[in-house]
Amino acid sequence: MPSNMNGSSTYAAASPSIRRLEGKVAIITGGASGFGESTARLFIRHGAKVIIADVQDNLGNSLCEELGTPENISYVHCDVTKDTDVQDLINSAISKYGKLDIMYNNAGIPGNLDFSIVDSDNENFKNVFNVNVYGAFLGAKYAAKVMIPSQNGVILFTSSLASVTSGESPHSYTVSKHAIVGLTKNLCVELGRYGIRVNCISPCAVATPLLQKALGLDKSDVEGIICASANLKGVVPTSEDVAEAALFLCSDGARFVSGVNLVVDGGYSTTNQSYMNIIKSLMPSN
Repeated sequence: MPSNMNGSSTYAAASPSIRRLEGKVAIITGGASGFGESTARLFIRHGAKVIIADVQDNLGNSLCEELGTPENISYVHCDVTKDTDVQDLINSAISKYGKLDIMYNNAGIPGNLDFSIVDSDNENFKNVFNVNVYGAFLGAKYAAKVMIPSQNGVILFTSSLASVTSGESPHSYTVSKHAIVGLTKNLCVELGRYGIRVNCISPCAVATPLLQKALGLDKSDVEGIICASANLKGVVPTSEDVAEAALFLCSDGARFVSGVNLVVDGGYSTTNQSYMNIIKSLMPSN
């Protein structure tokens, strides 16, 4: 849940009168942990029927048992890089609920921390692109096939702050997240005529299990780095902040919002403070 610097929750249970996804059917890939898990929790709270898709079977099944009944939440094993897995995922939603309103293509991997082009691992680059881009492409493709006849739907992607900043993420990851923004904009143009909205979210670094593992640091250390480098002070960014952005973009409150890359970074990408930090370090302190 979104938290202040003390870590206390700022979430309140959604009142039935303001449940913003009542009756909607949503698929969330990478839904067993991180951004996907937080989004699944929030979508359920707002009345959606949710299908969690992931390869982390134990986490996915446990989350479903915690959050509700088989009627409102279920888990499907899905490797997003496999065409048949993604088709089966979409078909499971149609078979169970008769429709698909929201396709949140969130599954992704950071890959190796290869910052040098000459030393980059070729197979890692292809693997990151396969999961982050091809997987998102397949999700959008098969979701669109069932949304076009109904003339309605929302397709959402998770991109990254790496799509609007440079030099802070490995080449494989950065390229994959730029590609997601391009796919978002192209699909926005193609699918708008069918009443389908397409957007993406670009979060800043958040201390998810994925990032903690990639950096080899625990949660408190990762949050310390993030807060020290943040533009917006006094707030610890969490996966729930990303979930709130997803809720807005998938709800009727964003019914005329399409083709947007919503950056959730506390203003980090608007500035580069390196110059001023050096100047301040050279100025005498009083």
